Amino acid sequence: MPRFFVEHGDPEEIVITGEDARHIGRSLRMRPGEHLTVCACGTDYECEITRITADAVYLHPITAQLCAAEPDVFVTLYQAVPKQDKLSEIVQKSVELGISRIVPVLTARCVARPTKADFARKQERLQKIALSAAKQSGRGIIPEVTPLMSWQEALSDMRGQSLSVMLYEEEGGMRFGEVPLEGHPTIGLFIGSEGGISEEEAKAAQEAGIFRVWLGRRILRCETAPTAAAAILMYLTKNI
Repeated sequence: MPRFFVEHGDPEEIVITGEDARHIGRSLRMRPGEHLTVCACGTDYECEITRITADAVYLHPITAQLCAAEPDVFVTLYQAVPKQDKLSEIVQKSVELGISRIVPVLTARCVARPTKADFARKQERLQKIALSAAKQSGRGIIPEVTPLMSWQEALSDMRGQSLSVMLYEEEGGMRFGEVPLEGHPTIGLFIGSEGGISEEEAKAAQEAGIFRVWLGRRILRCETAPTAAAAILMYLTKNI
């Protein structure tokens, strides 16, 4: 069943406008009486199309239930900016696996060094990738791709989570299974770029109470690490 997102649900009538409305009427050629799914704030509404105009689709909600694909835990991925277009893949796979917010971070060892203004031009495209991945994977929300943050901004943001972890390639860190994840509604997950994280940044994170997690002796690419870590995290929090 086709799936679309709106900001707010309504038990009486839901209206889809703009590009999505044109897609329903022109590309999908749907007609009144047909059904589709509308997602709003984590709730799935099964709806019947009642009317279609040139710029809007009017729907009558038949059923409403919490989206079964949404995890119980809200995970923010803090991803150090990688080279080339790797962030597009990271956004796509992270959304599919249940990440709820993605924060691009500029750290000391990032090879790619966009300014905040430069990154703002890419942000819209990354948000569209998040939207497409959310539709494909049956999510109940569209995860946000935030503006670029500095390391200090990201560190402050991570302190606001109920628990945060960072992948650290040096031995001595905890395994994911040793992190006390239970009972934490919001979790931060920091992952470095191709050059990893500097000793100063790792020390600052540890002093901020962020757990160091070690995935083993194999060194993962920066686009592989978030996929592996997100899958493990969702499994351990019983969201897979």
